[in-house]
Amino acid sequence: MSWQFAYPWVLTLASAIPVIWIIQALIYSRRRGMMSSVPSRIAAAGRSTRTLTAWIPSLLMSVAVGALVIALARPQEILDSITTTRDTIALELVVDRSGSMDEKVSFDGETMTRLDAVKVVVERFVVGDESNLNGRAGDLLGLIVFGTFADTLMPLTQSHDVLVEAIRRIELPTIERERNTAIGDALMLATARLKATEDAMRKETDDPGFSLKSKAVILLTDGENRTGTYSPQQAAALAKDWGIKIYIVGIRGGTSVNGFFFGGNRQEVNDQRMTKVAEYTGGQYWGVDRVSDLEEVYAQIDELERSTIEMSESTSYRELYLPFVFLGFGAYVCSSLLRTIVYRSVL
Repeated sequence: MSWQFAYPWVLTLASAIPVIWIIQALIYSRRRGMMSSVPSRIAAAGRSTRTLTAWIPSLLMSVAVGALVIALARPQEILDSITTTRDTIALELVVDRSGSMDEKVSFDGETMTRLDAVKVVVERFVVGDESNLNGRAGDLLGLIVFGTFADTLMPLTQSHDVLVEAIRRIELPTIERERNTAIGDALMLATARLKATEDAMRKETDDPGFSLKSKAVILLTDGENRTGTYSPQQAAALAKDWGIKIYIVGIRGGTSVNGFFFGGNRQEVNDQRMTKVAEYTGGQYWGVDRVSDLEEVYAQIDELERSTIEMSESTSYRELYLPFVFLGFGAYVCSSLLRTIVYRSVL
């Protein structure tokens, strides 16, 4: 069992105990100075039990003072006090929802759209699963989707239940003009969101030197940048300036329901170009040929993007002062009664 005093400085009041004994010694020294014409007879009479035990009231008073001082210092048993480390970073999850994500794949024994399979993997990345993914408890996570336009579905948050609901609501565009692929705009929006969040937190903490421990964008796409205001290279340049890493997962080619992809009419991911964009920021690019490979890629990112900080969890205590209160008052009462009834004297 571990314990502590809530107010340890109160223990200095225990210095009053020696004062009690000094006063007691002075009183008895005065009594021993009594004059008598027959000292030999007094000596022959010896010392009575009352005289031999005259120190007991002082002892009880010392116990009373000591116990009450301990009670005032509030002894506590520490029931739950844990200092742990937690891995935390800020991540923007960026998901391609362009028209090509409507192609059918076989995933987890079911036939579904490529977008639906991606949603399952991204959700597992957030909350964890029973195999490769540990979940991102405590991390700041945001969600951005893009086709022709990039949109923020969820700002950076630690409320992952709400984030999961947003992931599940991702849908394919219903308007043809929204089915293109604007990778550059999506990366630019994700980078700006991370920077804005860091600036806001710096202002809240009133610490000019504050910065997020780690910031990264994880973008998944199955095509080439074909529209938008910004190029992926422009977004990468800005991300590097702001200390943000970019990870890109590219799904190559078309798809069949057996889980493999083959060429279609759309423009495929340019592995070389995406690799340069990611590595320029200190990130990495993965190209996959099967939807089942996505979970393994996200597991690798899960391990790469972890930054350790120390966090102190809340501590609970059990108060132990009450027995000392009873002991202190009991000893005080007994000392007072003995001085009044048994050891009363007239100087």
